[in-house]
Amino acid sequence: MPNERFREGLTVVVTGASSGIGKGVAKQLASEGANVVLAARRTTEIEKLAKECGPHATAVTADITKEEDIARLLETAVSAHGKVDVWINNAGTGTYGPFTDTPLKDLNRTVEVNFLGTLYGSHYALNQFKKQKHGTLINVASFASKVPLAFGAAYTASKYGVSGLTNGLHQELSLEDYKDIHVCSVDPWVTDTPWTAHAGNYSGHEIVIGPADDPQQVVDAILSQIDNPEQNLEVGAKVKGTTAVSNVLPKTTRSLNSRQFQEMLEAAPPSPATSGSLFEPRPEGTGVSGDLRERFEKKKAGEK
Repeated sequence: MPNERFREGLTVVVTGASSGIGKGVAKQLASEGANVVLAARRTTEIEKLAKECGPHATAVTADITKEEDIARLLETAVSAHGKVDVWINNAGTGTYGPFTDTPLKDLNRTVEVNFLGTLYGSHYALNQFKKQKHGTLINVASFASKVPLAFGAAYTASKYGVSGLTNGLHQELSLEDYKDIHVCSVDPWVTDTPWTAHAGNYSGHEIVIGPADDPQQVVDAILSQIDNPEQNLEVGAKVKGTTAVSNVLPKTTRSLNSRQFQEMLEAAPPSPATSGSLFEPRPEGTGVSGDLRERFEKKKAGEK
């Protein structure tokens, strides 16, 4: 019988752990015996998750756009466990709708969370890894880092930034000859997590797009980077297929992708403008999965 707690002694920091992919990753790592350090703004949710994960879980309230919070997150992890073996920059957000209809403060916040938050986490994690001479950094990017997303330009830019940062760091570590330090990125497709409840939305419509992937598929991909780190991992057939076609027919792929996104947005029920949880965390949306697949299927059925 395989050892179900084969990650005992492994210490992993997970940002964005109060819901979605981050929560799924944390729960699975804890079930496999790892020490998990859970970071998010929603204190109540990550403290509840830490209790669920067991005695080797620690909750740290943190806004990843604040350097002092990232410094405290690292300090807490090292103080509790003496090291950090894996750091997963998972926390992210999005703002959707016409670029010129979206407030600049919301666009700026999207870039702060997705890119600067990843940059801060990467900086602190890699400094710790160099002291230890080992470690794995995993940055969650997006399929949008391969194919630009209209009506999500700031999100696209931020994820291109995450991809570029990760690839640059991968090359740098290779030149510095740190054989036991790995830098990886993961590119998921649209995933059925509570992200639609948290996103900024200035499209005039609910965000009902798809078909969305099961979050477990992304959780498994992230965990595979711990065991077999790759510079870049495209998650699932949709990302791989879109990327492959885009490499051959970039203009056509980008045009079709953007037009489909626009049509899906405009076909969804009307919705008031919102900044979502960009600036303040919201209580709703605490599960690993959301309701995006269900809502998308209902919309498709209603169109027939």
